[in-house]
Amino acid sequence: MPGSSEAASAVVAEAVAPGAPGDRPTWVNAAKTGAGSSYEAYVDGRYADGGPTGAVSKVWFSIADGVLTETMYGLIHEAQIKQLRFAVATDSGLAVEGADTVDRTEYLHTDAQGRPLSAAYRITTTDRDGRFEIEKRVFTDPDRQALMLRVTVRALSSDVTPWLLLEPHVANTGVGDRGEATPEALHAFEGDTHLILRPRAPFETASAGFVGNSDALTDLADGDLDVAYRSTGNQGGNIMLAGGLPTIMAGQSLTRDFVIGFGETREDAEGAADGALATGYETVLTNFNGEGAAVGWEDYIASLDQLPRLAEQSTDGGKLAYASALMLKVQEDRTYAGALIASLSNPWGDTVDATNPSTGYKAVWPRDFYQVAMAMLALGDTETPLAAFRYLPQVQVRAETPGNTGATGWFLQKTWVDGTIEWVAVQMDQTAMPIMLGWRLWKDGVVSDAEMARMYRGMIKPAADFLVAGGTLGILWNDRTVTPPWTQQERWEEQEGYSPSTTAAVVAGLVTAAEIARASGDGASAERYLAAADDYAGKIESRMFTTNGSLGDGDYFVRITRNEDPNDRAPIGEANAQQGLPEDQIVDGGFLELVRYGVRRADAPSILATLPEYDDQTREDRLRVRYDLNGFPAFRRYGNDGYGENVETGGSYGVGGMTPGQRGRVWPFFTGERGHYELARALQGGSASLADLTRIRNTYVAGMESFANGGLLLPEQVWDGVGDRTRFDYEPGQGTNSATPLAWTHAEYIKLLRSLADRQVWDRYAPVAERYGR
Repeated sequence: MPGSSEAASAVVAEAVAPGAPGDRPTWVNAAKTGAGSSYEAYVDGRYADGGPTGAVSKVWFSIADGVLTETMYGLIHEAQIKQLRFAVATDSGLAVEGADTVDRTEYLHTDAQGRPLSAAYRITTTDRDGRFEIEKRVFTDPDRQALMLRVTVRALSSDVTPWLLLEPHVANTGVGDRGEATPEALHAFEGDTHLILRPRAPFETASAGFVGNSDALTDLADGDLDVAYRSTGNQGGNIMLAGGLPTIMAGQSLTRDFVIGFGETREDAEGAADGALATGYETVLTNFNGEGAAVGWEDYIASLDQLPRLAEQSTDGGKLAYASALMLKVQEDRTYAGALIASLSNPWGDTVDATNPSTGYKAVWPRDFYQVAMAMLALGDTETPLAAFRYLPQVQVRAETPGNTGATGWFLQKTWVDGTIEWVAVQMDQTAMPIMLGWRLWKDGVVSDAEMARMYRGMIKPAADFLVAGGTLGILWNDRTVTPPWTQQERWEEQEGYSPSTTAAVVAGLVTAAEIARASGDGASAERYLAAADDYAGKIESRMFTTNGSLGDGDYFVRITRNEDPNDRAPIGEANAQQGLPEDQIVDGGFLELVRYGVRRADAPSILATLPEYDDQTREDRLRVRYDLNGFPAFRRYGNDGYGENVETGGSYGVGGMTPGQRGRVWPFFTGERGHYELARALQGGSASLADLTRIRNTYVAGMESFANGGLLLPEQVWDGVGDRTRFDYEPGQGTNSATPLAWTHAEYIKLLRSLADRQVWDRYAPVAERYGR
């Protein structure tokens, strides 16, 4: 029997694996079906040991293709594991989870309506040939730096021998790792970061090797492990650790618990793993869930006093609403309270080189950050948005910002959660949105007058001053001069100029800043902010609305224009290898943000005139924005978008170099944005009819729900049916390998539910609407 205990005894044992450093490392599929961490309660607005949830666990995990994928420890972007999967030797050959199985993701802990109450998962992989089934139950230990798995392997039509395969990427890279393997533990480390995988019962055989050369999976191609290596020696590289389980006879099953502990030393990692094993599966899961006296996810869900009424607005019984609440909170760092990231994924990760550290989307963008904080407030969580607001100064440019010699007050484009600078372009909406968030928290009584006065002087005023005057930049490569509302990049981080969506946020930011300034005793600045807002708002159409465009009847908002003449048909810049076309050929949904924030009425002539061009489905695919998927309206970012898979080859974004064949797909949160606009339009007369509300719910809420995957996670992009279906053989409406879960998508869904429940657009700013939207 291949891989049997008898065969294991004949394995040749060697001390050190050859073949360093192994194959070039990559990350993994970004289409996650699960993502989790423990719930940790704040202590005085921060994360600290000794609060209601005890010690703070700083471990996050993700699931894709039925296997455990990127697992983080320390800061939320610090991946330590690429993946953990099983290879199974059978009478008819070797099968590997992911490649040779189909999978299903479910929540372990739900209420009577099937709504998830914690981020613990049951993942089932089934062999395509029906020989075996593997069930994995995955969650973290809320009191330790550890992750627990309970694995059950069922032999269906064949005797099977499972092998656990662990691929570390310690210290956020796939190079430089060293490892050891014994029947009692698998150990990987780099520098001062260690992980230990401890089985409840010893492995039959264990091996450490370099991927592609001496790893167990390569050796197991014939179903037998011929050589087991104790260690990878003193050389680092891309390694794999493996542990063999006993042979399971057809019709039988085997259940084993495994724990992965993390720490700054081997002893710390062993202590975390051993402590979780000693506590036991049932108790760790109970604590994670927050059942009984334990404080955990149940308690967080119960604290969201708006969640039940939001769930009533859903069409799926509230399942996605509850999952979204979990996902938004999961994607917060546990060292820097309030640091809300974009996604626990690395876009198109299985084709992304892991030689150097990469955050991917596990980083802070103030725009995504704003969306998430506002959604959490919509759920009834006031603590996290408050922590988020207090976090924001860490990512605002100041005179003392490392390397800065230029203008201050603006917010960095993208940073690590500890504030380390990553990207440094100026996006005006990302400077306006922190002001908007602060105003909302202040008006809702979450931020006191005294605290707002302090935040005004330290953060709000410098940001608002920048929105008025701009300045010359001086940080890393960026030495441009920015004059608002012109933006160096709009919300898609690709084009400079005048953008409807950016201008909408800038106007809202200045009007709300004026109210804060006046309340803080700075009437002169208040008048200055309002004067700038009036100027920007008054020139929106003249700067961004073409009256001689080449689309439709020629009257519509363009996506962006580089100068103040939207009628000159000047080209915009090239992006993602797509030619820079004349500005009048490119439309997007950014104009709807003017309505959302209150800068324009829903029935403003410029808004109504643009809808037909936005909705036009007769346009060639390159320039088309709207598609109907699963019977629901869906939208790309803009015409000529190249941020997506290659239509000709099916390759992931950027594979083979940047080529014109790349094509951005449909983004589900635009379905929510359109739903918000339709609600604003229905409310224009003062109240919406039941028929209007039902239509919005059955079209836009249900539409977003249709794009969720089996784990109730919402993606960045879904397949729109254009071009090669890629190696994943996507179906229209299925999430792609770009990024799942996207926090922004979950946030937009939650906000749409809250807007329907309130009969008022959640992101509408009353002083803005009163000034411009009457």
